[in-house]
Amino acid sequence: MQVSVEATGNIERKLSIVVPAERVDSEVDKRLKSMRSRVKIDGFRPGKVPLSVVSQQYGDAVYQEVVGELFQSTFYEAAQQENLRVAGMPKIEAKTLEPGKDLEYTATFDTYPDFEIADVSKMTVKRPKVKVTAADVDEMIETLRDQQKEWKEVKRAAKEGDLVVVDFEGKIDGETFDGGAAEDFSVELGAGRMLKDFEDAIIGMKAGSEKTVDVAFPDDYPSDDLKGKKAQFEIKVKSVSSPSLPTVNKEFIQKFGVEDGTKKSFKEEIKANMERELEQRVKARVKQSVMEGLHDLHEIDLPEALVNDEVQQVRNEMAQNAQGADLSTLPDDMFKEQAARRVKLGLIVGEIITKNKLEKDQSRVDEMLNTLASSYEDPNALIEYYRSNQEAMQTIEAAVMEEMIVEWVLDKAKVEDESLKFTDLVNS
Repeated sequence: MQVSVEATGNIERKLSIVVPAERVDSEVDKRLKSMRSRVKIDGFRPGKVPLSVVSQQYGDAVYQEVVGELFQSTFYEAAQQENLRVAGMPKIEAKTLEPGKDLEYTATFDTYPDFEIADVSKMTVKRPKVKVTAADVDEMIETLRDQQKEWKEVKRAAKEGDLVVVDFEGKIDGETFDGGAAEDFSVELGAGRMLKDFEDAIIGMKAGSEKTVDVAFPDDYPSDDLKGKKAQFEIKVKSVSSPSLPTVNKEFIQKFGVEDGTKKSFKEEIKANMERELEQRVKARVKQSVMEGLHDLHEIDLPEALVNDEVQQVRNEMAQNAQGADLSTLPDDMFKEQAARRVKLGLIVGEIITKNKLEKDQSRVDEMLNTLASSYEDPNALIEYYRSNQEAMQTIEAAVMEEMIVEWVLDKAKVEDESLKFTDLVNS
C-alpha cells in the first residue's frame, strides 16, 4: 500500500492512498466463492452455480462492499503508519474505483492538535471564603416556613405576596396568540413567574373584578413571535388568597427529621446541612474558576469533527433538561460555542493528565463514592449499584480526576480568597 501525507492546514491533513488491485480483487473473489453455496439462481442446483455466473450477478455489489470496508481499514492503517492522531471521521474522495485496478483515494481529516501546557502560575483562581452564620440559619428557617405555607382566601384587594386565581385572554393587534389565554390560572404576586406588567395590573383587584391592561413583552422574550410586542389582556380575578406561615414548633421541626423537635437541635441540623452544601458549592466555584483560567490561558486549533460531535451532545442534554423537547430543528450554531469550550477543555485536561502522569487514585474514588452514598437511606445498595455499573462508576472516577486537576492547578496558580455571604454563593 502506497501512502503520502500532505499538511493542508494547522491540524488538517490529506492522505493519498493506493491499495493494490490484488488486495481488492482477492477479497472480492473470496466473498464471491463463499456465496456459491448460498445463492439461488434459476437453472442451477444449490451449490452448483458457476463462479462466473455468481460474479456476473453479484460482482458489482460485492466490489462496492469490499471497497467500503477497505476505505475504513486502510485509512486507519495509513494513519498509524504515518503516526497521525486522527480526530473524527475522514472525508473520503475516490480517484480510481474500478475492478481490476488499484484502488486510489484521498482522505481529508483533522488531527489532534499538538500544544504545550501554558504556565499556570500566571493564572489567578478565586476561592470563596464563606461562613454559615446564625443569621443565615434563621433565613433558611424562614425559607422552610415559606415552602410550607398555606393559603387562606380573603375578601380584600390583592397585594404582593398573595395568590390570585384568574382567567385571562391576551390579544396582539386584536388577534389571539398561542399561550395567551387560560382559566383558573394561579399567580403568586411578586414571585416573578409572570410578566411584571401582568402582575402589577392584578395588584388592587378583588375577586369578581375585571380589567383590560397593556402588557409589554421584553425584547429578550423566548418566543420570537412575542418578543418586543405589546398585548392587551382581559383579566378576571376569581379569588384572592393570603399566605399563612406555619409556627416553628415541635410538629413543624419533626417534619424535617429532627426527632426531639427542639429549636436548638433544629438549628444545629440546618447548620450542618448548610455547611455540607457550602463545601460542595465552594468546590464547584473553585473548579469553575480553574477551568475558566485554563480555557483562557490556551490557544488551540480545535478539530471540527470533535466540535460537531459535541454539538449533538449539548443538544441532547438541553433536550433532556427541557423534559424531552424537540431541539433537532434548531441550528448547530446555537450550541457551537458551548461545544467548542468543552472540546477545548477536554484537550487541555487530557494533556495535563498525560504530561504529568496523573493516574486514578482508587482510595479517593472509594472515598467519594462512600460520601455520595452516605446521604442515601441505604448506602450499601447505592455503592453496589455503582460498582456493578461501569458507566456510572466512570462518572465517579472522572470527578476524582477533575479534583486532582484542580489541585494540580491550585498548587501552582495564584489563589485569591473572595469573601461572600452564604446566600450570595448558593444563589449565584
